[in-house]
Amino acid sequence: MQVRLIAVTAPLIQVDNQPLTPEGLIAYCARVSSPHQETVDYQKLLAYCIEHKHWSIFEMVDMSVEIITSRAISPQILRHKSFQFQEFSQRYAKAQEIEHYQPRRQDSKNRQNSLDDLDDATKLWFAEAQERMASTALEQYNLALEKGIAKECARVLLPLATRTKLYMKGSVRSWIHYLEVRTDKSTQQEHREIALKIKKIFVTQFPVTAAALGWVVNVGKRQ
Repeated sequence: MQVRLIAVTAPLIQVDNQPLTPEGLIAYCARVSSPHQETVDYQKLLAYCIEHKHWSIFEMVDMSVEIITSRAISPQILRHKSFQFQEFSQRYAKAQEIEHYQPRRQDSKNRQNSLDDLDDATKLWFAEAQERMASTALEQYNLALEKGIAKECARVLLPLATRTKLYMKGSVRSWIHYLEVRTDKSTQQEHREIALKIKKIFVTQFPVTAAALGWVVNVGKRQ
């Protein structure tokens, strides 16, 4: 799976003749009722709002990411209804690749968990099984297209491991919630790896917010 940043809200106003950062815009909007709206320092403000769960101010800025994963994982991501999505359509475009997964053993005590302790022989069998299924599925899918069968029909021959691409846009508030939930160990490993990559992007783009959440330390002042 792959993740990359494609957009962050770009403020158009300036404070002290300097452009605001996205976090600066969050603080600027948070101070709408304050006579000190153009105060440059905002670390304490954002930390206070997080501590006291004043989440609405974090809806003023959005972040968009591109995610490449499989059709097995994308429905889990699409379940987060506070985001807006655009996903690769197998109805209009030809599927190109099928991803391969490392197998894990089902946890007998927790159906939401899997354990990475399978023997090498079982892992090899699963890898070969995936290769056989992927090869057959793509062969039959491509043959269906050659016969003039519409992509929207031919796609039923494809497995859940078929690669997809989606764009995911949400407010800082939505990203905070998503990352708190999906970086938890209860999330399927493949989805959790995506969330951890997004978290690295989030920390870079919103260092003051991340620090207030306890995600990073030693963040300097930013406008």
